[in-house]
Amino acid sequence: MIRLMKSTFHNEVATKRALAEFILDAKILSMGRQCGRFESSFAAWQQRRRAVFVASGSAANLVLLQALLNVGRLRRGDRVGFSALTWATNVMPIIQLGLVPVAVDCELETLNVSPRTLAPVDIKCLFLTNVLGFCDDLPGIADLCRLRGILLLEDNCESLGSRISGRLLGNYGLASTFSFFVGHHLSTIEGGMVCTDDDELGDVLIMTRAHGWDRDLPSHRRACLRQSHHVDDFFAEYTFHDLAYNARPTEISGFIGNLQLPYLPEIIEKRFANYRRFAAAAGRNKDIVPLRTGHMDCVSNFAMPVVFHDRPQFERAREIFTAARIEIRPIISGDVTRQPFYRKHVGAPDPCPNSAAAHQRGFYFGNNPGLTERELVRIERALAACDDPRQPSRRAGLPRSGGA
Repeated sequence: MIRLMKSTFHNEVATKRALAEFILDAKILSMGRQCGRFESSFAAWQQRRRAVFVASGSAANLVLLQALLNVGRLRRGDRVGFSALTWATNVMPIIQLGLVPVAVDCELETLNVSPRTLAPVDIKCLFLTNVLGFCDDLPGIADLCRLRGILLLEDNCESLGSRISGRLLGNYGLASTFSFFVGHHLSTIEGGMVCTDDDELGDVLIMTRAHGWDRDLPSHRRACLRQSHHVDDFFAEYTFHDLAYNARPTEISGFIGNLQLPYLPEIIEKRFANYRRFAAAAGRNKDIVPLRTGHMDCVSNFAMPVVFHDRPQFERAREIFTAARIEIRPIISGDVTRQPFYRKHVGAPDPCPNSAAAHQRGFYFGNNPGLTERELVRIERALAACDDPRQPSRRAGLPRSGGA
C-alpha cells in the first residue's frame, strides 16, 4: 500500500534516535528554549518578523482569531470570509468566537479562491486557505483586500514552501498559520505556528497562546502591561490580561522542529519534483480537470488532488486506485459548508458550485519525499488508467493487490 503518510519524520531513524536521547537527558519537557529556538528559526525561514509556536495548526487558527478580537481588529458579529474548500478547523473558530462565516467559492482549475470569486462578497476579513500547495492570483487577492479594507489572513497549513511571484505563500496577509502535523510538510508530530510582521499582534498571540498572562512577553512589554494595570509584583505572574487558551507546545515538539527544519529545502524540492510528474500524468488524462499552476514558482504539497469531469469517471478512478493499493481520501473536508457541524450551527449556505464539484468528484493521494521510483511509476500508471475503458484491475498493468 502506498500510504498518505509513509513515515513520522524525514530521516526518521536518526531523528528518533536523537529524540530518545533528548528525552532521556532533558530536565524539563514543557515549553522552553527548544520552542523559542524553533520559533526564531522558522520565522527566519518563512521571512517573517514573528513566529509563535502552538500545539497544532487548528490551535493556530483559533489563537489567531482570538488575538485579533483581543486587539480590536475584529469584533464579534464581523463577517469573515473563508475558502469553502478547506479543513473544518479553519471555519470552526469563526463560528466559536461569534464571527459570521461567509463561504467563498474556489476556481476548479486552482482549487482556490480567486479575485473573481471574492469580488462580490461583503466581508470584514478573509481567512484564506492556500489549498494543498496551490493558490490562485494571490497578489491580486491581496490587492483587492487592501483596496476594500479587508483584513487578509492565510491558513497556510497545506502549502509550506509554495511560492508565487517570488514570495512564499503565507506572506501576503497580516498573519498566517502553519501545521506541523505528522502528515504535513514538516512533522513535529503535532504542532502549529502563527507568523506575522506585526509586533502588537505578535505580543498578543504570545499571551493568547498561554492563559492570557504576560510572563512570556519581552521584558519591556511585560513591564508596560503591569504598570498600566497597577499589578503588584506578587500577583504579576498570575494576572490574566485577556481571553486566551492553553495552546502551548512542548519541548519535545520544539526539539523535533529544530531537527527537521534543516531538511525542509530537500523536502520541498522532492515534493515539487513529484508534483510535476503527477501533473504531467494527470494532464494526459482527458477525464481529469487540468490544474492551472503556471503562475506559481513552486508547488509544495503533501498530497496531490485530482478532480474528474463527471461522477462515473470519479467512481472508476476510485476503483483503479484501490486496486493499485494507493491510499486516497476526499479533498480536505470537501465543501465544508456541506459538513454536519456547519449545517447545525450556521444553516444552509449560499451555493459554492466549484467547491461542491471538488467535493463530489475529487480525491487526493499522498505526495511525500519518501516515495520510491517504483511507487511513483505506479501512481503515474493509475492516473493514466483512469482514462482506460477496460476493467480496473487490468488497466495499465496494475496489480489487483500487493506489489511494491
